[in-house]
Amino acid sequence: MKRRDTLKFAVAAAALFATTSLYTANDSVAQDKKLRIGFSQATTIEPWRAQFNKDIIAEAAKHPEVELIITDGEDKTEKQVADVENLIRQEVKALLISPKESAGLTGVVTQAIDAKIPVFVLDRNVETDKYVQFVGGDNKLIGRAAGEYAVELLGGAGKAKGNVVEIWGGMGTQPAHDRHDGFHEFTDKEPGIKNLLDQQSGDWKQDQAYNIMATALRNNEKIDLVYGHNDPMAYGAYLAAKDAGREKDIKFIGIDALPGEGVTWVNNGELSATFLYATPGAEGLRQAIKFLNGEKVEKNVVLPTLKVTKENASKIMKDNGL
Repeated sequence: MKRRDTLKFAVAAAALFATTSLYTANDSVAQDKKLRIGFSQATTIEPWRAQFNKDIIAEAAKHPEVELIITDGEDKTEKQVADVENLIRQEVKALLISPKESAGLTGVVTQAIDAKIPVFVLDRNVETDKYVQFVGGDNKLIGRAAGEYAVELLGGAGKAKGNVVEIWGGMGTQPAHDRHDGFHEFTDKEPGIKNLLDQQSGDWKQDQAYNIMATALRNNEKIDLVYGHNDPMAYGAYLAAKDAGREKDIKFIGIDALPGEGVTWVNNGELSATFLYATPGAEGLRQAIKFLNGEKVEKNVVLPTLKVTKENASKIMKDNGL
């Protein structure tokens, strides 16, 4: 069925990366490399994560002095902890990590810091500030942008009315909480907006969001807008509404804006909008190399966002060869 197509693509991408956990930027000069850098990825199942890996691999290819070791946490905190412990034993010169869960990875990040390995945290933070740098988007800012646009779609500030379904990402991740909090800074000011669900987590996955939305559709005769914490979940909700014959009555907002996913779905009229959440892999690796070369780096590097609607989606696709 159509709603499984994207999942099949994501699983295929995950399999590609899982089979190559060790990546060397230039094998022919591997013996001459001086900078062994480890990257602990939370999972490669999600399309955004697959793009994340592609971007960091492409950046590593520009630096023949770098040996980049990539591990896949397989969407399991305990696996990612073991991965980082292994990278510590390999005495990597720097550790880049994108945690599955903030609390669950804090202990092993602290171990790396205690071992004098500089740590660069990408996308999701940990519960210590002793790392060298955080690189990622401002999830609260993106949530605010989504909330402001939701209010606009539902009638405008002071007049907005409608029933909203919010589908959370992982409950144990700070980005999900920030995307929720930012969104509600705008929608909670509108007495005409009613939230239909209470912290329903789709765990960032399209199929789980489909199921959440299918239940919401059965239980509610009127749904006006869906806010998914990422594009696959927003699209999963759209597909559930389409299967129920109700997609034309509902607006769908997501986050990520990958050209082949969210931007395409906006261009097709399936999502009303998506907001760019740039992958931090390439910038994170650049920053780590700068630090290892003795340059100063900022404590936080915030990547910019962009609202994608029907007005600019086609240009973004064209610029990306789609």
